[in-house]
Amino acid sequence: MIALLIGLQIGLPLALIAWLAIAPPRNFLGVLLQAFVTAITLLAIARMGVWVFPPWWTPYLYGLLFVLSLLIGVRRRKPQRKLPSHWLGWIAVIIFVALGVFVGNEAVQSWAGQFPPPIAAVDLAFPLRDGDYLILNGGSNIRINAHLKTLDESVPRFRAYRGQSYGVDIIKVNPFGLRAKGLVPSDPAAYQIYGESVFAPCSGKIIQAIDGFRDLKVPQVDLVNRAGNYVVLRCSNTDVVLAHLRPQSLSVQAGMTVKVGDCIAEVGNSGASDEPHLHISAQRPGSLIEPFSGDPLPIRFDGRFLVRGDRMIMPQ
Repeated sequence: MIALLIGLQIGLPLALIAWLAIAPPRNFLGVLLQAFVTAITLLAIARMGVWVFPPWWTPYLYGLLFVLSLLIGVRRRKPQRKLPSHWLGWIAVIIFVALGVFVGNEAVQSWAGQFPPPIAAVDLAFPLRDGDYLILNGGSNIRINAHLKTLDESVPRFRAYRGQSYGVDIIKVNPFGLRAKGLVPSDPAAYQIYGESVFAPCSGKIIQAIDGFRDLKVPQVDLVNRAGNYVVLRCSNTDVVLAHLRPQSLSVQAGMTVKVGDCIAEVGNSGASDEPHLHISAQRPGSLIEPFSGDPLPIRFDGRFLVRGDRMIMPQ
């Protein structure tokens, strides 16, 4: 998985940028199409990519390199004509057009995912403090929020988890944009977010507080107890789920009431978590047997509908 991410988020962008600088077409139509396809591909990768490695600021670097490569390429090989003069050139044009249509659709779909769905959203306080936090999953399109796959009613096992469909996954990054000491360290404690205090995002009553599942080494996951240690907090007619918590860190029990900002647990790596992060989702109340099966609701934090790649810089 890491090799695939590196290939798509490092290898592919750099290859497209280098191609534009070293060997652009010798006709204006070819240069225009190559530049367009490269730009739209970089935009799609920037929106859909999971920027844990390389860090979140990498797409901005790609944008700068794209502009430089276009200027260098055109200067080195100035277009000699408006249209291709050989059939191979026209084949290249057709390929660029086909790629542009495909990548353009991906870019548009991922861009549309930054807008909330046309249902009432739940306003919450951000559940973490003191740091720079990055959204791994979030949004209203599956290209930027993997949780949306649970809306597929044709898969029976998804029905018990449909309440998490608009869920948000959060990690913490350091001043350099890195979320861990190393590429994929196995020790959960090597990740910036591990052990961070989790605060109640709304005032309400604790419906469930499950503890006792151990933190797993990265990238091990528990596919049976997928939420790991978790809390279900009922705020008015909404259940808010906070999952993958550190064992023995929960400071609440079922039946307790909490206020916004009360500390309720710490971030861990329990359940189906491939690395330490905080999962938070909102839904209509489920059942005690299937607590994550309620109708899913989108979330706004301090008025923002957060999507993949967004950041929240929080004070202490």
